[in-house]
Amino acid sequence: MTLVDQTEPAAQMTTRNPVDGSAVATYPVAGAAEVAATVARARAGAEWWRGLSFADRRAHLLHWKSAIAQRADELASVIAAETGKPHGDAVLEVMLTLGHLDWAAKHAKATLKRRKVKAGLVNYNQHATVGYEPYGVVGVIGPWNYPFYTPMGSISYALAAGNAVVFKPSELTPGPAAWIAERWAETVGHDVLTAVTGDRGTGAALVAADVDKIAFTGSTATAKKVMAAAAERLTPIVAECGGSDALLVAADADLDAAADFIVFGGMGNSGQTCAGVERVYVVESVRETLVSKVVDRARRLRTEGADAQYGPMTLPSQVDVVRRHVDDAMRSGTVVLGGADSFRGRVIAPIVVTDVDERSDAVQEETFGPLVIINPVASLDEAVRRANATAYGLTAAVFTRDTAAANRAAAALHVGAVSINSVLGFAGVAALPFGGVKGSGFGRIHGADGLREFSVVKSIARQTRKAALNLLTMDRTEKDMHTAAKMIPMLHGRSKPPRHSTAG
Repeated sequence: MTLVDQTEPAAQMTTRNPVDGSAVATYPVAGAAEVAATVARARAGAEWWRGLSFADRRAHLLHWKSAIAQRADELASVIAAETGKPHGDAVLEVMLTLGHLDWAAKHAKATLKRRKVKAGLVNYNQHATVGYEPYGVVGVIGPWNYPFYTPMGSISYALAAGNAVVFKPSELTPGPAAWIAERWAETVGHDVLTAVTGDRGTGAALVAADVDKIAFTGSTATAKKVMAAAAERLTPIVAECGGSDALLVAADADLDAAADFIVFGGMGNSGQTCAGVERVYVVESVRETLVSKVVDRARRLRTEGADAQYGPMTLPSQVDVVRRHVDDAMRSGTVVLGGADSFRGRVIAPIVVTDVDERSDAVQEETFGPLVIINPVASLDEAVRRANATAYGLTAAVFTRDTAAANRAAAALHVGAVSINSVLGFAGVAALPFGGVKGSGFGRIHGADGLREFSVVKSIARQTRKAALNLLTMDRTEKDMHTAAKMIPMLHGRSKPPRHSTAG
């Protein structure tokens, strides 16, 4: 079974290790014809997969999961080679991802099976049920920063919901996609999960193909183009588009824990984490202490050599974006760690800047690099206002020992996910849905909402007996209409005014 149609491929591409530039592997660049052929095979696979029971799909998914887990170190090596991240980080990515796959496989039936709902007093003669059915074929377009974890947030849940998937990975990191598709072919087959490798043209061909839904992860600008193209066929999409994520620190926070998480969220994976930490808002009274702790920890990070704690930028052009944002931050702010000399080719050493103008690109845009901005605020309420004052709304974090204050801040933050006293705390909780608001996208992956995201809702009402009031007829009697008129105020006309009503 082939993963992509390789008959006279239009071109080939070679991936390179960002650490040393060495060639990793060569893959075909699928054109529109190859993509269409793959989707056609997936359509046939979807019919077989849809026809299975929840129990059978669960068994196949867990068998695939086992095949991946038994060769996890091999997959981690593929991830590390193409992204440039440390092997240990790649291992953790595999582990976290398999937890989501396990949850999706085991919870699909309980979430999506047909269930009875109350029909109401007037409709007592109707047996009402709601169920969730697969779309058919889902096209998944994945990113390069977490080439296994992020797209699998769509793939796992789409498959568990009964769909076939055609996966187009980033041209920088096609290896994990080809690898997991091979494991699927070995364990399940039937073209239910296939991969098409290639460039942006391949992705565009997938959006234009005969797919029933698109799951896209990438920039907001590209998401808009994908939406416009999908609109030609009225194809629905779910979009995860990154952000400029904020971390809020109250005066009573555990500053050591906050500093640890700021460095992890801001510098881990070279800062190439859509839900990481880019902005920090700290109450003025503890600002100097926090900055000192962050700088101390960030300064000790190893960025080169065999024991490097993060690697080079995976996307070469991202270096220029980070440089532009650092230069912009330096115009108004104070550099407390790193700066212009942090740039060493594609490796960028940690950079921390304080007191940066909130209107700067470094604050308002997504940097996607190891730059953390720390700005003082008068209160946690002000921190929330500043955190909300960008076009993005993916995630945020709040550090305080006051549970009530943390909950108030979390409720006021206009984002899709909040961590309290940690960073990315939600990422490993498979039951929690993930996604953004505003420019960070829409729709959800993970959890029960992720399963429903890749399902079509179908309602069924079955009449079990004759209605007492025969209103669904063109021959309604005056008696039935008189009874219906009397029932309206009885059913819907009784209410109490709100306690703090301002009427009158």
